[in-house]
Amino acid sequence: MVAALLVLGACSAGDGPAAGRGPGQPTHAPTAAGVAVGSVRTLAGMTVPRAVHTATLLRDGTVLVAGGFGLGDDAALASTERYSPATGRFTKGPRMSTPRLGHSATLLPDGRVLLAGGFGAGGMVLDSAELYDPATGRFAPAGRMGARRADHEAVLLRDGRVLLVGGTGPRFDFLASAELYDPRVSRFSATGSMAQRREGHTATPLRDGRVLVTGGHVGRHEQLEIHRSAELYDPAAGRFARTSLMTVRRHKHDAVRLADGRVLLVGGSDERDNAGLYHSAELFDPGTGRFQPTGDLRGARYKLRSTSMLLRDGRVLVAGGASGPEVYQPRVGSFAPLAGSLGRAPLFAAAVLLPDGGALLCGGYSLTGPASNTAWLIRP
Repeated sequence: MVAALLVLGACSAGDGPAAGRGPGQPTHAPTAAGVAVGSVRTLAGMTVPRAVHTATLLRDGTVLVAGGFGLGDDAALASTERYSPATGRFTKGPRMSTPRLGHSATLLPDGRVLLAGGFGAGGMVLDSAELYDPATGRFAPAGRMGARRADHEAVLLRDGRVLLVGGTGPRFDFLASAELYDPRVSRFSATGSMAQRREGHTATPLRDGRVLVTGGHVGRHEQLEIHRSAELYDPAAGRFARTSLMTVRRHKHDAVRLADGRVLLVGGSDERDNAGLYHSAELFDPGTGRFQPTGDLRGARYKLRSTSMLLRDGRVLVAGGASGPEVYQPRVGSFAPLAGSLGRAPLFAAAVLLPDGGALLCGGYSLTGPASNTAWLIRP
């Protein structure tokens, strides 16, 4: 099963910070393309190695890290841990009710975290969900999803519901279906389906409340088909509609909404997997409904979903998928490297933007090694 896990779409690491820059927030001057910025520092490691896990910033500024698979073992983990920015250390947390990897973790408006689906014991695709309550430090059941799904995307909608879309079901049955979780009644309900089945895709909330879904794939090995298509979900209508095509086919990429409302897509790969990594990036403009190229990444990367974050000054930190993090500068449409190195390319790692503007990146595996407990503090 390990070989199967290494080609899975990345897990969701929860929703990023609100994609908008408020009055009084700084504007960063463009940096020359070859000039390194920021810093990378290795932290004390997690309590256990993890990959295909999730990391969620809680309201108190600490980070919940949950599930994944561990060192030399593709079995899903039920363990969790908390990272404290104040101490720079991880401590063991409570166990989830069931082991999970390739699940989603979404911070709800009331401060609880919804953990849904994923692969469980024996590789079974789960339809269960649970809620973590930071006030009690406990997990509680959150009902059953309408479908068993793993490697799906989860997005918090403006009305407080959570959209879960795509992924894979039992026997690698790739899914076009989507569903909604309503925390007020702790119940899942069906909504419209996508035009195409997708795994390894992204889902990004737009300013107007719609959700942009891009790329992904269907099939495995010789039957692998990577999508160039994108779709828009309208929560008011409960339906998906096709939008324009991306500039290239992408899967295992990342997507971030910029301060001006556009969406930046970075990296990914073609059918050759790690032999076909992308340097390219592109922008989606909700106003025109079109994609257009932007500057290339300095390092080709994939399996980085949910490790790219909008910074307070409007730049974007691209942390995972390669040995060197970098920063996208929307004002000039180019990427700048960060000073320092991760030492390896963390694949299927997890990341969050911390309250002080730094970023935590943790775990992941590499092409030359198993899941790791290494964690880094990135100062962009």
